[in-house]
Amino acid sequence: MMAFPLAAQAQVDLSSLDRGMAGPRAQVLVLGTVHLGSMPAGFNPASLDGVLDRLTAFRPDIVTIEAEPGEECDLAARHPAKYGADYCAPTAVAMASTGLDVPAALAEADKTLKAWPARPTPAQRRRLAAVFMAANERASAYVQWLQLPVSERRAGDGLDAALVEALGKLGQRNDESYQLAARLAARLGLARVHAVDNHTGDRIDVPDMKAFVRAIEAAWAEGGAALKEREKQQEVLRQAPDLLPLYRYINQPEGLRVFAEANVSPAMRAKSAEGYPQIWVGGWEIRNLRMVANIRETFRERPGARLVSIVGVSHKPWFDSWLGQLQGVDIVDAAAVLK
Repeated sequence: MMAFPLAAQAQVDLSSLDRGMAGPRAQVLVLGTVHLGSMPAGFNPASLDGVLDRLTAFRPDIVTIEAEPGEECDLAARHPAKYGADYCAPTAVAMASTGLDVPAALAEADKTLKAWPARPTPAQRRRLAAVFMAANERASAYVQWLQLPVSERRAGDGLDAALVEALGKLGQRNDESYQLAARLAARLGLARVHAVDNHTGDRIDVPDMKAFVRAIEAAWAEGGAALKEREKQQEVLRQAPDLLPLYRYINQPEGLRVFAEANVSPAMRAKSAEGYPQIWVGGWEIRNLRMVANIRETFRERPGARLVSIVGVSHKPWFDSWLGQLQGVDIVDAAAVLK
């Protein structure tokens, strides 16, 4: 009988390769968030001001969001059989206004940002907002819109009436990409936010999708008692006029441990002839790995950057763990920043 070696952990320790690194280390703060689209009726964006004050004091150079980047949207649009026809929002209105498809808009945005002045004119901001809309980078378009004086939030320089209306509606959306990330970037005078989500690994190839979903839901039901208790307290905090206590609560290490275990541990223990729960975990890891790689790309050319990544709280344990393994990167304690 052939003998196989015992399973082993990584044979080389990479954790000290950046010892003695020249220059400052990157400071990465992962802010776990609730999805604001699920907030109670009457949600007021001003309830986030306390959170924004503390994030502003951290002074990040880069802000990332849980949204698909324009380049990925373009990829999905070119492969509808794989990704579906509604993977991202359509850009037809922005294309009609600017004459740019997504690749052309991405190229113009990149060229514009390389020469972006310290004090852009309103015309420059309007043009960049229009280009970002055409590039399917709507949160970045809203960053530019917020930095325009109210009297300059009008059509012109590539923005037609339809795009002006669309930008106004973005500001009314209960979405952390706009109400947290874009507002933060605008406060700091940043030109954009960086969309880093990734769903290209979501197309799970199983013979019975309904059975797959049932298996996952059954696994989560078995292991969700501790999470349900946390969610009860979250629901109380979600009703408050100041959401800073909610963000403090969901970014506590103990709560993050509960989220991580409830997400994965029951699925890994669940018995399934097809291995459906374990397949789901593989997909969850693929998504988080690709998101972490996208985040790394935002500061690859900026060693020592300060970065805030705003992401659904269930992702935060994976982000902290995997980003913390990168060379020259320190993970910042979100709970300490939110004090």
